[in-house]
Amino acid sequence: MSSTADAPRAPVPVVAGIDVATAAVRVLCADARGRVVAEGRAALPQPVRGAGGSSEQDARSWWPATAAALREATAKLPGGGREVIAVAVSATSGTLVPTGPDGEPVGPALMYDDRRAAAVNARAQELGEPRWRALGLSVGPTAALGRLVQCVERALPGQHVLHTPELIGRRLTGHPVAVDWSHALKSGYDPRVGEWATEVLDALGVPSDLLPAVQAPATPAGSVSVSAAAETGLPAGCQVRLGMTDGCAGQIATGAVEPGRFVGVLGTTYVLKGVTRELVTDPAGALYSHRHPDGYWLPGGASNTGGEALAAVDPARLPGLDAAADARGPASCLSYPLRREGERFPFVSGDARGFSTGTPLDEADEHRAALEGVAFLERLALERVQELGVEVRGPLYTAGGGSRSALWTRVRATVLGRPLCVAERAETAFGAALLAAAGTLHPDLSASAAAMAGTGILVDPVEREQAALEESYQGFVTELSTRGWLNTG
Repeated sequence: MSSTADAPRAPVPVVAGIDVATAAVRVLCADARGRVVAEGRAALPQPVRGAGGSSEQDARSWWPATAAALREATAKLPGGGREVIAVAVSATSGTLVPTGPDGEPVGPALMYDDRRAAAVNARAQELGEPRWRALGLSVGPTAALGRLVQCVERALPGQHVLHTPELIGRRLTGHPVAVDWSHALKSGYDPRVGEWATEVLDALGVPSDLLPAVQAPATPAGSVSVSAAAETGLPAGCQVRLGMTDGCAGQIATGAVEPGRFVGVLGTTYVLKGVTRELVTDPAGALYSHRHPDGYWLPGGASNTGGEALAAVDPARLPGLDAAADARGPASCLSYPLRREGERFPFVSGDARGFSTGTPLDEADEHRAALEGVAFLERLALERVQELGVEVRGPLYTAGGGSRSALWTRVRATVLGRPLCVAERAETAFGAALLAAAGTLHPDLSASAAAMAGTGILVDPVEREQAALEESYQGFVTELSTRGWLNTG
């Protein structure tokens, strides 16, 4: 007779986060402590970009890739997937696809960077100027609102327009699902008052019955159907919860989810994102806000400089250059390593150009100056949000490829005069998993982040370099001001 000890143990509950990115779908499964226990990935066809700013992708590839990535991940779980209790989907912001009444694509997806609706978006900006001003948002050339109008103009009776997560959510549940207010923001949804900008959409010919219901991220959207379970390895009845855009999910993944917390993402460009209790608007237009799942706000801005500062350097040489630059100490010259025309954050200037002052002593000195230049932009960004009345508490969380450079992280901490906390994980799929865990594994998003995001690695300022870097920073700000680029609204 078998003893109770010999009985099979129930699998430990986990959640799954799905990231539908541009080149691939990635799935990540994590337990209540944030331990990643399984992952899966499936490639997507590259977008086709052409004349006139077109950018399209075969949306029929999204579900097969999602199902394949889920099958790979669930097959690696001890329970074969039956331990997954909830799943959430995040995707690129502003990608739209026309579908038939059954939710199946009837044309290519219009991607987040498709510029063909720029004129429509300019008109939308004019039509809704008071609303956008109150929201602190500009309808830019690549906003999804213009693509929504284009899809409607081409649609046949009965057709719909879906954001990426709605299409995947419908395949998971077998029925239409709401859109989260993060993915809906650039399509014309106003999270400040909780409504679509109908005065704008009506004027542009978008019928109100085409607009989906909008709910908060992490809200239950349905359950995995029997047919979707067979395709994915997820258990039938598993909860499907609403996600957020890739940028917002990446912020959540770091653990920066409570008011006053900010994260600096140093990738190809530099992005600063944070949490505030109240909506903060920037008269200069450099900052705009998503809505937090719990009703707070997520102000953020993206610079045109960042990791691109090192684009000309062979990656294999970076460790050696870092070591030499670290040994040398603060740079002898100033650098604003902007490799394209114009800046959008922390100031807005179409005239901004990269510059250097002085002649670097050698390659290591030049490298150090570039690292410092990006750190100076980061400090300017933090000072800008503080000028707007935003509280920035505690260490600055940091993520992105640049945060893997120990030297760069120390330089940034020293320039900022505050510790940096290098996040353990900052992937979109992990952020989606935290959203799936909010209300399932944990009571809410704050509890989910506290339990799962980890403590990170704390990097303190280097005291002996603070005076020199402070002097260089003041010189950097003077150079920007002299050129007439700084705007404070």
